[in-house]
Amino acid sequence: MSTTRSTPRSASRPPRTVEAAMGGPVLGSRVADTMSGVWAVVQSVVLSFLLVLLLTVVAMLGAPGTGDVPWGVATGTAGGVWLLGHGVPVTVGGTTVTLVPLGVGALAVFCTYVCAKRSMIPVAPAVLAGTALYAATTTAVAAAGGVRGGALLTAALGGVVVAGVGLGTGALAQPEAPRVGEVTEVLFGWVPPVARLGVRAGALATALLLGAAALVTTLWVLAGRATAGDVLAGLAPGWIGGVVLGVAQLALLPNLVLWALAWLAGPGFAVGEGTAFTVRDVVDGPLPAFPLLGALPGPSWTGGASLAAPAAVVLCGVVAGWFAWRRLEPTLVRWSDVAWVAGATAVTAGVAVALLQRWAGGAVGAGRLAEIGAHPLLVAGVVAGEVLAGVGGVLAVAHSGLLTGRGGERGRG
Repeated sequence: MSTTRSTPRSASRPPRTVEAAMGGPVLGSRVADTMSGVWAVVQSVVLSFLLVLLLTVVAMLGAPGTGDVPWGVATGTAGGVWLLGHGVPVTVGGTTVTLVPLGVGALAVFCTYVCAKRSMIPVAPAVLAGTALYAATTTAVAAAGGVRGGALLTAALGGVVVAGVGLGTGALAQPEAPRVGEVTEVLFGWVPPVARLGVRAGALATALLLGAAALVTTLWVLAGRATAGDVLAGLAPGWIGGVVLGVAQLALLPNLVLWALAWLAGPGFAVGEGTAFTVRDVVDGPLPAFPLLGALPGPSWTGGASLAAPAAVVLCGVVAGWFAWRRLEPTLVRWSDVAWVAGATAVTAGVAVALLQRWAGGAVGAGRLAEIGAHPLLVAGVVAGEVLAGVGGVLAVAHSGLLTGRGGERGRG
């Protein structure tokens, strides 16, 4: 017997079948389903690339001594920036850049989401076909730009991630789409229900972590606005340069949020070889004249109350644990179920953080800026341990009856 509660289907929504969700004949022919995903990807690739191209042209027009912009150069540069947003390293003037501007990747995901929500039939063949086409497109663009070897695999993987997230969320956002639970039941029905519940709790913990990191980033930006203003005044970019600089900072803002997550967890991050930004200490050095870097935490953000920052990660685990407990049947829960939920929650949060930190860091050349970001595995391990402490504590106390006062049998008020 399952230890998780089932959620009754709302009477206000039309009945749907999982077969329809997975591409059955109820929603139309297979060809029409597949082509809807292809068409959504064509739109999203064109839209996201044109936006990047527009910003590239504006940046070139604002460069000193620039007259007419050669469209071939602008298109090649825009293609490199677009690929970099998908995780593909680019070489500029002999300098290899691997630092991914996550804002560009987020733009590609958003364009894919919007196009899928508007144009795609929410069935599996459409999602799969669209994802395959997107991955083939990123690989082809990378190959045309001279990318070779393992970087082509990175291009394909980046396309799969962007398209999978964009198409999947766009499909599920449609009114006639199946619920997330229905899809996961079909795809991962072989996974124990308690483990699937742990994955959901881990996703919640990750979302809460990102929210907390965004809040910390906001505080950093407010605290460092004077330094950023001085850098901007020294650059004197003009109105076109100011627009370009603002867009560039928005492109890297998600990276700063993920670095703040590493700071919250404890290990911290680096912006240059030999630097360290942690809750215990700050070791900085010369940085590029980039206003956003004025938001990096200074010595005033170390020691004292900052040492309690990892408690925020544990608190996210606590909330995730309570979320999971509310979806369990207390009278049927065993200690093995508690272990499954807690372990799956911690592993999900750790894997998600490792992937995000991997994408948020990189290098800008082979010099001092060859080391930017956090150590993915170290941060992931620490986050998993802190989340496990929070979720495991809540589940253990709740299962022992200390939170309910009824020996593990919760009231249903």
